Amino acid sequence: MPNPTPQFWAGPLRYWRWAAREKPAYFWSVVIGATGPLMLATVPPTMKRLGYERASPVPMTYPIPPGPRKTITGYDD
Repeated sequence: MPNPTPQFWAGPLRYWRWAAREKPAYFWSVVIGATGPLMLATVPPTMKRLGYERASPVPMTYPIPPGPRKTITGYDD
């Protein structure tokens, strides 16, 4: 009789070893997915410590020029 599938809560490390061999696509997708929150917490402080400065935000509107506007003449329809 083959060995039964290990239960996660009974032995997580044993289950991870089994999943890496028997279901590698699921195992590695969970590992890669779990690195997202980890990187969210570690990369920004590390980049700041290394001297990286964020770029200034792109303006969302065109700046309005100061003073009165010139009236356009000569282009009447």
